[in-house]
Amino acid sequence: MSDAAELVTSTHEQAVASWVSYLNQLRIDNLLSALSQQDEHLRDALTSVDEAVRKIDLEVVAANRGGQHGMHGFIAEIAEVGIGNARKQILGHEADYQWVNDNGPVDLMRGSVEIQQKFVAAGGRFSLGAITGHLQKYPEYVRNGGKYQIPRDHFEMIQRLHALSPEEASKLLSRSGDGPSLREWQRVQAFFQDRSVGFESLEPSTLEYNEVQRDAYTSTMAAEKDLLRATDRSLRDDAYQRSRPTLRGGGTAAFTAAATAGGTAFVLAVVAKRREGKRLNEFSRHEWIDLAGETGSGFGKGGVRGLSIYALTNFTATSAAVASSIVTTSFGIAEQANKLRRGEIDELEFIENSEIIALEAAVRALSSFVGQATIPIPILGAVIGTTVGTVMYKAVASSLTKREAALIERYLDEQRTLDEQLAAEYQATLEKLDQSMSDYLGLLERAFSPDVQVALVGSVELAVELGVASDEILDSDEKVDAYFLD
Repeated sequence: MSDAAELVTSTHEQAVASWVSYLNQLRIDNLLSALSQQDEHLRDALTSVDEAVRKIDLEVVAANRGGQHGMHGFIAEIAEVGIGNARKQILGHEADYQWVNDNGPVDLMRGSVEIQQKFVAAGGRFSLGAITGHLQKYPEYVRNGGKYQIPRDHFEMIQRLHALSPEEASKLLSRSGDGPSLREWQRVQAFFQDRSVGFESLEPSTLEYNEVQRDAYTSTMAAEKDLLRATDRSLRDDAYQRSRPTLRGGGTAAFTAAATAGGTAFVLAVVAKRREGKRLNEFSRHEWIDLAGETGSGFGKGGVRGLSIYALTNFTATSAAVASSIVTTSFGIAEQANKLRRGEIDELEFIENSEIIALEAAVRALSSFVGQATIPIPILGAVIGTTVGTVMYKAVASSLTKREAALIERYLDEQRTLDEQLAAEYQATLEKLDQSMSDYLGLLERAFSPDVQVALVGSVELAVELGVASDEILDSDEKVDAYFLD
């Protein structure tokens, strides 16, 4: 392969690596952006709940608004606004609930939808009696598109009773026990018989009747915050799963690399033929077959390269430039191995050629790193860096004389000898240190032995080892008596 063709191939290899790296970085950037946005969504959602609790504390409970029997209704309105907005905000949507708070026909607004809330348990009518009273006062409310919102547990019971046939209802108990009674079914049926309110005009609150009582709303709102955090974790996990490398992404990388490699191989093969003096219309059938073979080989190698780089960069801690270098080295050494099997080169040539292939691949990888750092434009920096680095390497390599190469080889031999010498000295030092440490630990063990006699002897040995003056060591009865009695 000519120097120009080799340069084109090497730049193409690093261009593929840079492109895969760029796609990976886009995927990571999208994940980081999604997580950052989710931080804002969680903060906004929790703030909506906190603001609702503060408003309930100050404007309802502290003011005793609604009194003993009506306070829970105002708590329900504010809580619905806070929770409704929070559940939208955690998903990244705009808050659209608004508390009207004017004692008029509308309690809440959800966008342009008017909502009247009824949280009434008296009379066993599941808030339907309160709706009837509101309709009498505002008969156009439903026709104007208004909605009635009732406790979630009331709505579910009404939904169940509304769907029961008379035959099924006849099996209900006459009085309410664990389940609905026949009387309650009759009340629900009677409510919808006059057609003034259709079932579609009712909707469930996010909360049940008992959850908005004075002694329960604090724990209700705390539980909602826990639910929001759980939703937040799930959304973050979804974002992470979307950001993970996929088989489809690997296929795209493989196909693109294959197409560019095949095209490069075809162009280089045609250029080589043209340099022989042949025009395209002069190519023989066999020459076109050879061109097709080289193009197919380039296509196959490109596909393997793209998929390999994608796998290495996503499933191991390998940069794109290094991954390309690994793949290039693998191809090159495999080619040399085939030549060795065919007897075209001997074992020494195989080793030397493999070393050169690895070195050149490393130069390209380093050049790509430098190029992208200097020119932070995807692919362009890698291509320019690889081109410049390869040209510089070729220039330096060709300028080395045999004498200089021999000097380098001698230097390497000296370094290997020095390494072996230092390794031996290092091992001897370690063994000496290990023995010294073992002796020292033995002294410590005897000096602090629970046996007094052993401890006395051990203390003397330890003092001697540490260099204490002999006249200061209590190693005789006379010295002990003199120290403690004088």
